[in-house]
Order: sequence, then C-alpha cells, then structure tokens
Amino acid sequence: MTAANRRGFLLRSAGVTLAATAVSRAALAGLPELASHDSADTAPPLAPASGPHYNPVVTLNGWTLPWRMNGGVKEFHLVAEPVVREMAPGFTAHLWGYNGQSPGPTIEVVEGDKVRLFVTNRLPERTGMHWHGQRLPNGMDGVTGLTQAAIEPGKTFVYEFVARRPGTFMYHPHADEMVQMAMGMMGFWVTHPRLHDSSPHPAIAQVDRDYVFLLNSYDVTPGASVPKTSTMTDFNLWSWNSRIFPGIAPLVARQHERVRIRVGNLSMTNHPIHLHGHEMQVTGTDGGPTPPASRWPEVTVDIAVGQMRQMEFVADAEGDWSLHCHKAHHTMNAMGHDLPNMIGVDQRDVVDRIRALVPGYMAMGGNGMGDMSGMAMMPRPPNTAPMMGGDGPFGSLEMGGMFSVVKVRRDQPAGDYRDPGWFQHPPGTSAYEWTGEPPPAASHAAHNPVNDVEVHAKKPDMGGMPMEH
Repeated sequence: MTAANRRGFLLRSAGVTLAATAVSRAALAGLPELASHDSADTAPPLAPASGPHYNPVVTLNGWTLPWRMNGGVKEFHLVAEPVVREMAPGFTAHLWGYNGQSPGPTIEVVEGDKVRLFVTNRLPERTGMHWHGQRLPNGMDGVTGLTQAAIEPGKTFVYEFVARRPGTFMYHPHADEMVQMAMGMMGFWVTHPRLHDSSPHPAIAQVDRDYVFLLNSYDVTPGASVPKTSTMTDFNLWSWNSRIFPGIAPLVARQHERVRIRVGNLSMTNHPIHLHGHEMQVTGTDGGPTPPASRWPEVTVDIAVGQMRQMEFVADAEGDWSLHCHKAHHTMNAMGHDLPNMIGVDQRDVVDRIRALVPGYMAMGGNGMGDMSGMAMMPRPPNTAPMMGGDGPFGSLEMGGMFSVVKVRRDQPAGDYRDPGWFQHPPGTSAYEWTGEPPPAASHAAHNPVNDVEVHAKKPDMGGMPMEH
C-alpha cells in the first residue's frame, strides 16, 4: 500500500468508525467539556482558577488541558483521535493524538488531588490509557487485556485515582503500542507538590519558569505524511513534541531566573540533551525528586527510552544558547541514511555525463553536507522539510530535528514567554574573521620519524626453564 493510499485508508476508517459508533449527545452530557487545540504555538501557562496555588508549566509548542471541579474531584476529558500536526513550517504529518494535537495536552494536578479522567476513543481501532509512573490502583493502570478491557472505537472509559506523589509523568496507550505510539499517541503529566503553611518542599525548589516537552521520532517518507509504524531504528525525523527545527519554539528566560526543563523520552533510543553556556542539575526523574545531596553539575543529560529527566539551572548568562540532542544525526531532517561518503571525490566527469541525461543535475557531498543548508528553496517533494537550515543572525544554522535555543535576556519581563528576537552581542564579544597576515605554512620534516626509533628487545628470564624450539 502506498503512503497516499494508506493515509486515505486511515482517515476514511476513522470517519466510518465515528459515523457508526460515535458517542451520543446524551452519553456525553455528563462529561467535562471537550477542549481541543490545533495550533503549533506555545500556549501561555494555565494558572489554576481554584484550589491550591502552583507555578504552572509551559508546554513547548503545546498546551495544558483545562479541567472542572465536580464534588471535590478534578475531572479531565481526553479524546484519542486522528490529528494533523504541523511539524515545521510547510510540513505536516497525519498522526494520532489527543484533543486535536500530538502529543496530547499536558495534565497538571496537585499532590493529593482526587482525579477522574474520561478517555474517549475516536480512533479506527481499540485503545487504552496507561498513566506512566503513577502510583494508583492496579485496575487503573491501563494495560489493555491485563488490567482492563480495551476501549473500543466510540466508547469512553473512566479512570479514577489520587495523585499520590509529586513529580513528572507521562501518559500513552498500552494497546497496539507499535502503531499507536509510532503515530504520536502520548502526553505529559505534572503533579505539583502540595505545600503546607508556605513551607518549601525539601527536594523541589520554586522556579521562575518551568518547561516540559516529549522526545519522539518518526519515519515519514519525503512527500508523504503518514509515519511508517513498523520502523524500529532507522527514523528520519527526530522531534520535540512532534516538532522539528526550525519549527521548535525557543525557551525564553529573564537573566538570573531559575529555570526547570522536564523532558520525557517516548522515542526508540536514548538522547543526550546538551545545554550551552550553563550547568544543569538533574533534580528529578519519573520516580520522583532526586535527593539534593545526590546532585552534581552537568552540561549533557542522557535520557533513556521510557525515562523522564527534570533539569534545573540558573539562567545567569545572557545570549542565545543552543539546546539540542548531541547525537549528530538527530539534528537533521528527512535524511537518507544509505548514502556513500563523497568527501574528496572528484565528481566533475560523472556530473557532466549525468547532465547530458538529466539537465540541472547537481553533485552533492564532495565538500561535506553544509551546502545543503543553503538549498532550502531548491525543488523537493511536496510536504517535505529541508534536511537542515533555520535562519539565524549570521546565516543558516545548518540544523534540524532536536534543536532549539534558550534565549536569556536581562530585560525580558517576568512571566513573558514571547520570543525576544536574536541576541545583540556587545561590541568585542563575538568571534570575527582574521584579516591580518596569513599564518606561515607549516613545515614538515623530510625524514620519516619512524626511522629514528631504535628498538631493543630482550627475551624474558624463564627462571632456568627449558624453552621449546
């Protein structure tokens, strides 16, 4: 089945299922109001309208799910459904997600909250919902076939439990995982600590900005829009919250603010997340906050599959600081992996022959792949992101995939998450081209240094033992 036919099959199947088994208005009357969001912009934090105060998180290129209070219970409504996600300007993917987006909206509660979650299935197949990392009754764990029956298309299930411990968690299906998670079904959950008498939590510090995002990966053939769900290792799109650079929003901070970044990994490999210009500490995992005495400074934090790492730093250095996965091919888009290394190969003769058959043919890779960043406007299959690019103040960034910028400004207003633009470097603080005399050519010795080495060998003393010949 071609990518186009498969896309049509998925969307047609979803439509048929909805028409045949959609939940009736009467059945939905008792559910919390359905909130949906399809913008790829970073939504402002959702401050609590009632209950204990907390500092809400900011979901990178995402949003937080509203709730209602019902008899002392905090109620949420998640809808699993096909979605269209803009992964970068000019490139969209047909995914599965929740409430209009992939990943789904972030859920925020407070330690000790009683929660009730309605999960409605608008997919063409059955699903379930696992609350990754939560302490809860076994029957609420959400493993289809083990702890509950599947949520059939058109049906709604209810999950009820107490948010027992503070921390950062995730949610995702435990039903047909290879397909459903590869199609983008996942989301973040944050349980804030319940503070008593304004006393600080012994292991969870107050921060000024609190960002969250998920690491995920896709294999989308250039020109197509539906991921290949059978891919296990050879992905060509590495994303944060189903966005790829240059579509990933910056993380903005005021100078000297304390910043927390919560990162969950639901991709198929580990990711070493590296921050420029600052030192971080891992202050929490999906198992809870780390003891303060166990922390140490890092500039790169490796996050394994199924893990969450909560990192904190003081944004004391002004500037535009890179934040990215340090696996080099994870900061590129739509990249073919079966290409030979052509660096140093003289391709002029073969290029002339090919141009006789294919006018306009261009040889690539003879001097590295950096030139690709300048070819963003060259013809490529429709609905395909450039392999690398992103315009910066000094030209192309030559990046893609898992890359963003932490923008620290002394005059950024508190609570303002708007992009301040590019940093204006003070005079004399930016690298510059040398325009003086070129350095002298390096001299090389005419002789082979190996010939100058004299080697002395001595047989070991075997203690009088006879040696075989």
